[in-house]
Amino acid sequence: MMRSLRLRLAVGAVIAIGLVLLVAWFSLTRLFTDHVVGRYRSEMMTTVDTLAAELVLREGRLMLTGEPADPRFDLPNGGRYWQISPVDGSNSLRSRSLWDVSIDSDAPPNSHYEGFTTSEGPDGRPMLVHSQTLSLGEEPRPVRSVASAAFPQRELDEALNDFQAPLQLMLLATAGVLAAAAFFQNAIGLVPLRRLSERAAAVRAGRERDFGTSGPSEVQPLVSEINLLLKEREVAVERARARASDLAHGLKTPLTVLAQLADRLPAEDRALALRQVELARQRADRQLQAARMGVERMATTSVMGLGGKLVSVLRPVTAERDVAWEVSIDSSLSLDVDPADLAECLGNLLDNAAKWARSFIRFSARRVNDAITIVIEDDGPGIAEQDRDAILKRGARIDSTDEREPEGAGLGLAISADIADAYGASLTIDQSDLGGLRARLTFPVRVVRRPLRDPV
Repeated sequence: MMRSLRLRLAVGAVIAIGLVLLVAWFSLTRLFTDHVVGRYRSEMMTTVDTLAAELVLREGRLMLTGEPADPRFDLPNGGRYWQISPVDGSNSLRSRSLWDVSIDSDAPPNSHYEGFTTSEGPDGRPMLVHSQTLSLGEEPRPVRSVASAAFPQRELDEALNDFQAPLQLMLLATAGVLAAAAFFQNAIGLVPLRRLSERAAAVRAGRERDFGTSGPSEVQPLVSEINLLLKEREVAVERARARASDLAHGLKTPLTVLAQLADRLPAEDRALALRQVELARQRADRQLQAARMGVERMATTSVMGLGGKLVSVLRPVTAERDVAWEVSIDSSLSLDVDPADLAECLGNLLDNAAKWARSFIRFSARRVNDAITIVIEDDGPGIAEQDRDAILKRGARIDSTDEREPEGAGLGLAISADIADAYGASLTIDQSDLGGLRARLTFPVRVVRRPLRDPV
């Protein structure tokens, strides 16, 4: 099935042009053939009428008082022939151009040229014959004869062939002109669709809110429906944001109270209670993140601009431990990713590197073929190979004796992995040549966001 509208229109135009020109060729050929055959038939009928006017009966014999004036009748094989053949089989009267050949008055009709029969000419080639029965004398014993006029069939064939060559050339030229016109028409006619595509890209990137109202009347109903959908979607976004805000405020106070109450518990239960409160807080944040990702629209985000802001926030946190940063990002890189989503995804990874790095963090981004790769590395303790897949699962924790390990549920890397997956990207964890953890985010150049997985 052809998916290209341009190709469909082109194929339809070619088929239509071909059918029209085929009908035109057949019709013109038929009309010209009928016209030429009619002219030759009229000429032969005139010759027969002339013979009939000059034919007389004297002493029981047929005689001509005069002959047709065309000089070709007097030249052997001259191209025009006549003959009068008595029905009783007596001697025939004929033109000198026939020489010693007689026209067969009983020849079968010609299958191509109506109104003619075919007989052999003096040169051995076929000639077309028009015949008419004449009757002289009075009843009951009139003298009947057959008057015939003929000409070479090749003369008519050549006339028709001479017409076919320029006709075919003309139709081919017409086909070329019509095909070019159809191509031009398709190009002009599809311009509004191309503009709609550009407008859709602008809406998707966040530069426009709707498709506007301009354009041809044929697509206005579709544009109006899309604009209504976008308006309804905008309303849904605002409602979702309002509900997310209500949920955030509704959970904040109970969790704070629970944390305060946990401080009154015995020491052996306090850590467990605080960890559960932190787990509830992080999972609530994850639910809010999922709701926001489901409704916000895409926008083009500069990797360098966003990454620089995140580094500027974290650099003071690591300064007291003398952690050095190396940032190497191509300033031209940008992604069709919501800034808040990319900020949380990169923020979690950078925060993890800042938390565990001993003295050095490397943050780089570059484009390779049709993908943009963002790499965050540190020289911290890293993660054992058998635990690298598990750390990307929500709620997973890795046993560690490091005093810097916070009391939490370990959702940061899992959240980053889910955000990457929602945008068709991938997050991989492995060992850095610095000695610590290396997180590698790979985004396709043209991002198409997928539904976010249901959070736990």
